[in-house]
Amino acid sequence: MISYNVCIVDETLLYNLIERIVKMEKLTAIYVRVSSNPQSTRSQLPDLKRYVAAYVNGDSKVRWYTDKMTGRSMDRPNWNKVQKHINNNKLARLIVWRIDRLGRTARGLTKLFDELKNHKVKFISVKEGIDLGTASGRLIANVMASVANYEVEVSSERIRAGQKAAQDAGKKWGGSKKGRLNTIMREQARAALRMKDKGQKVSEILRTLKMNATTFYRIVKRNEQGLLNV
Repeated sequence: MISYNVCIVDETLLYNLIERIVKMEKLTAIYVRVSSNPQSTRSQLPDLKRYVAAYVNGDSKVRWYTDKMTGRSMDRPNWNKVQKHINNNKLARLIVWRIDRLGRTARGLTKLFDELKNHKVKFISVKEGIDLGTASGRLIANVMASVANYEVEVSSERIRAGQKAAQDAGKKWGGSKKGRLNTIMREQARAALRMKDKGQKVSEILRTLKMNATTFYRIVKRNEQGLLNV
């Protein structure tokens, strides 16, 4: 008489095991962005590291991606790597400090939110606590994307208006060749600092304001020292 050993597998247990294996193969991407090389990522890193330590429980590999580029375009070297993981279903989570670190165009962010939802990528904005898994979370995310886009457009409009007003008044829009701060109009210094605070690239600021780099960094330094009355 032949006897057989029958192994009964709990289907739920097997499914959970397979799901865990698949999940382990996916990544948790931490994306950090500033707009230019002189800017630092230091303000973003502590919050991100605390979140990872508290909530990412070793169920996926963690990789950090950093870009120093404007948020007006979604075409950035390290962001493109994250996007490739999304497209290939290799991403479990995407974590950022704030939504505007992903980008500053409503169209680009809205498209990204749809892609994250379709590829079942959990999205976390640490400072804003947004969950794309809920209808209210998606609404808030899209509103904030529009706000980020609006801030960029308003900043550009104000700068153009200030430039035109100065030109209409017969004033030269730009610094002296030697970059001496006492020859720079207050409006221009304000515009430069405002654009810097919005995260715009130094090259964009210099091009828009027709300012040289020496003058720009002197404005920034004197402002940080509290010596600039603008």
